[in-house]
Amino acid sequence: MLIPSIDLMGGRIVQLVQGEDLALGFDDLEYWIDRFAGYPLVQLIDLDAAKRQGDNRRLIESIVRRLPCQVGGGIRSSAEAQVLLDMGAQRAIFGSSLFNGHAASDLSDGGTSTAVINLVRTQFAEELAFSLGVERLVFSVDTKDSKVAVRGWREKIELRPQDAMQQLEPFCGAFLYTHVDTEGTMSGFPMEVARHLRKQTRRQLIVAGGIRAQSEIDDLDAEHIDAVAGMAIYTGLMKA
Repeated sequence: MLIPSIDLMGGRIVQLVQGEDLALGFDDLEYWIDRFAGYPLVQLIDLDAAKRQGDNRRLIESIVRRLPCQVGGGIRSSAEAQVLLDMGAQRAIFGSSLFNGHAASDLSDGGTSTAVINLVRTQFAEELAFSLGVERLVFSVDTKDSKVAVRGWREKIELRPQDAMQQLEPFCGAFLYTHVDTEGTMSGFPMEVARHLRKQTRRQLIVAGGIRAQSEIDDLDAEHIDAVAGMAIYTGLMKA
């Protein structure tokens, strides 16, 4: 399944390269809302909130009334997520708030160390599942250089995505994985990563980062993996 993305920054739809450099910006939100109206799910991300630089709450409220959305970006509590769900969002995406700081871990033996377990806020995830319901939660596990990236992808922690997913699986309905190294580059999503992650969880798996062609969507679908695409759609390289 293809899931179009709407990334909001400063009241505009934008596309960034690797979460940093602005590549595209659109003021005509109505055009894109109409374009995405036929999709069963759209991903809506508040980049300003994710980067702790304000928010686009009014736009989000307008969009979720018209499109079936999973919404993320800087959500830090069940109360914040509940507000979005009450607005009309179908699911809330949690990312950085699921992880602790910069503790190091020794992964040389291939196991899961105590330090790794402490990096994942499993009690917080459990509380979210209890208050909001597992099926309304998407947990975002994004990586740069094979490490989990947090706080708008500006920081990394010593944690592998598979270790994070193993700890969080009981508490969410889906995982969102963004391969930040290829995000916005239209260089293709690394299929070997997708296949490896698919083996780590029985939950819905959604991947993003560099997708450029319908053939990739088809290949991912064959592996029972859904895909978020942005740059390829907004540049016209891929039809939506």
